[in-house]
Amino acid sequence: MTHAPQIKIPAVYMRGGTSKGVFFRLQDLPEAARVPGEARDKFLLRVIGSPDPYAKHIDGMGGATPGTSKTVIVSRSARPCHDVDCLFGEVDVGNSFVDWNGECGSLSAAVGAFAIGSGIIHRERLRRGGIVDVRIWQANIGKTIIVRVPVVHGQAQETDDFQLEFIDPVVDVKGTGSAMFPTGKLWDELDVPGIGTLPATLVNAGVPTIFVNATDIGYTGTALQETINGDPKALAMFETIRAHGAVRMGLIGQVEEAARSRHVPKLAFVAPPADYVSTSGRQIAAGDIDLVVRVLSMGKLHDAMMDTVAVAIGSAAAIHGTVVGQAAAGDDREVRIGHPSGTLRVGGDVLQIGGEWIVIKTMMRQSARVLMEGHVGVPDETV
Repeated sequence: MTHAPQIKIPAVYMRGGTSKGVFFRLQDLPEAARVPGEARDKFLLRVIGSPDPYAKHIDGMGGATPGTSKTVIVSRSARPCHDVDCLFGEVDVGNSFVDWNGECGSLSAAVGAFAIGSGIIHRERLRRGGIVDVRIWQANIGKTIIVRVPVVHGQAQETDDFQLEFIDPVVDVKGTGSAMFPTGKLWDELDVPGIGTLPATLVNAGVPTIFVNATDIGYTGTALQETINGDPKALAMFETIRAHGAVRMGLIGQVEEAARSRHVPKLAFVAPPADYVSTSGRQIAAGDIDLVVRVLSMGKLHDAMMDTVAVAIGSAAAIHGTVVGQAAAGDDREVRIGHPSGTLRVGGDVLQIGGEWIVIKTMMRQSARVLMEGHVGVPDETV
């Protein structure tokens, strides 16, 4: 009886914000996985441990949630004025599927530290220390992200926060165009069979996101994961809304196609500030936030706040008349978001030119650190 040997691939396991992922340098991947396609997807699925019908990821590096089943491929950039190219893959827990349609803002903070620690950033830039700007070309969406990393003695200071700037974060997904509001409206009436007509703001910034009011779908906006993820009827309702919003945004042609792109668009429901208790038991006071937001990702309520959705929130909150702007209290230029795990502050710099809204950039601070570095093992037959 023969057995497939294991191969070992250099990798770093990192946390960025509220997400975790396995990071690779492109040059370290098995040769067949260095280019997009079936071999790459098969390799990453095996690394994470998907598909797992038991949703535990026992046989892989994944954490069995959308926020902890992520992969990142980084390489030195040949693009002018950029340091690294970054490609993000969201691995489905229960299916043989890697979604390359979006990006992970939380892990973008970790990309800066990874690029420094793995030698992708030239050492001469790190000698003086201070703040080092790592300019990332986010290949999934074709946008620039700047991560400002504090450096001492040539090493990223992972116990400090990193500042992120998402430059011109309006995205063109699947050739639908690069307008912040794909329908040209600050809010739409979204007809959803079996649910009704919902006021919705559809935004292409950070990641395509559908925003609806929590009260319009029977929620207060302060729900936690156990309330929704254990309710099949609620999850089915949210997926139905997401599918119809995706059609209205031009991301898909028919609602049935939504199942093939679970990463985008996101669906979020918002409400004005309210007191609530976070997943850790921390009391969040209404006076410390400007609105509450809950986000559905990969078919489940997310346990925190994705930076890419925060970009969409910060952009939309700066504009009066959007569903987000109507829910938010406080300064239009900066908004404090209450999410299941705590709070996040994001700023949006927007302009209206010739009747069209333009997002110059969004800004936030995020933490990141190395959890493990070494090698991942996969059966040789994987690649």
